[in-house]
Amino acid sequence: MHKLGDFELHAVSDGTFKLDGGAMFGIVPKPVWEKVMPADDKNRIRLSLTCLLIKTGKKNVLIDTGIGEKHDPKFLEMYAVDRSRNLKHRLAELRVRMEDIDYVILSHLHFDHAGGCTVRAMTGDLVPNFPNAQYVVQQGTWEEAIDPNPRTKGSYMRDDFAPLRIMGRVKLVEGDYEVVPGVWIRSTGGHVRHHQCVEIKSGGKTAYFWADLMPTTAHIKPAWTMGYDLFPHEVALLREKLLARAVAEEWINVFEHDPDIAMAIIRKEEKGYRAEPVERVAGRG
Repeated sequence: MHKLGDFELHAVSDGTFKLDGGAMFGIVPKPVWEKVMPADDKNRIRLSLTCLLIKTGKKNVLIDTGIGEKHDPKFLEMYAVDRSRNLKHRLAELRVRMEDIDYVILSHLHFDHAGGCTVRAMTGDLVPNFPNAQYVVQQGTWEEAIDPNPRTKGSYMRDDFAPLRIMGRVKLVEGDYEVVPGVWIRSTGGHVRHHQCVEIKSGGKTAYFWADLMPTTAHIKPAWTMGYDLFPHEVALLREKLLARAVAEEWINVFEHDPDIAMAIIRKEEKGYRAEPVERVAGRG
C-alpha cells in the first residue's frame, strides 16, 4: 500500500502471463532487451497483470481488471497464464469485495486489461464481475473494440466488454475526465488511438498509472516502444514529455506489466532514467 495524500493506493495483481519478447520491445535487438528481461525457450517474457485499487475514503476505484477467468486451456497454455493468486484474492486480502468497487476505469479493452470485467455465472450467462461498478472507457476505444481492424482484432474478446453495454454499466467519455475528485482519466493515444492513462492527485502529490504507454520499468527508455503499439512514434514522444513531469514532480508511477516492480519513483541520471521501487509486485520480493 502507498499513501497518497488522503488516498490509499494498492497494487493488486491478477497473476502473470507471458508475451513474445520481440513484440514487447519492437525494434530493440534481442541481445539488448534480453539483458533486462530474459526470455524462455519460446521467446516469451514473464509479465504481471497489475491493476490499481484507489481507496479515496468515499469511493473504491479500480484501474483495469487483468486477464480474467473465462479462457480455455489452449489460451492459458499459449500465454502461460498463472492466476493461482489473482485479483479476487488480492482484493479479499484487503477486505474489499467485488461488490465494493464503485468505478472500474479501463485503459483500453485488450484482453489482458479488460478480461476481468465479466465472469460467467452458474447459469452460463456473462455478468459483471464488479456488480455495482460503473465501467469507464473512452468512446473511441469502445468503437475500436466493437469493430476492430484485421491487425487488432486478435487483441479484443467481445465477451469481456460487450455484455456490460447491454446491462447499462458502461460510461463512455471523450478525452480527459474526472471520475471522482482527484482521479483523472488522461487520454493519451499511442498504444491504440484512444488509449488512456490515469492521473491521481491528493494532498499535493501525484501518482500515474501508465498502462501500456509504459508497461514495464524496462520501457523507461522513450525509444523502447512495443511492436504492439499502433503509433510507436507517438508513444516515444509522449513518454519523453511525461517523464519530464514525472521526475520534476516525483510522481508515484504504476507499472501494469512489470513482473517485479509495481510502483516506483523515476529519477533522471546522466545516462537516462532510473526507476526507484516503492512497492514490489505482491509475492515478488
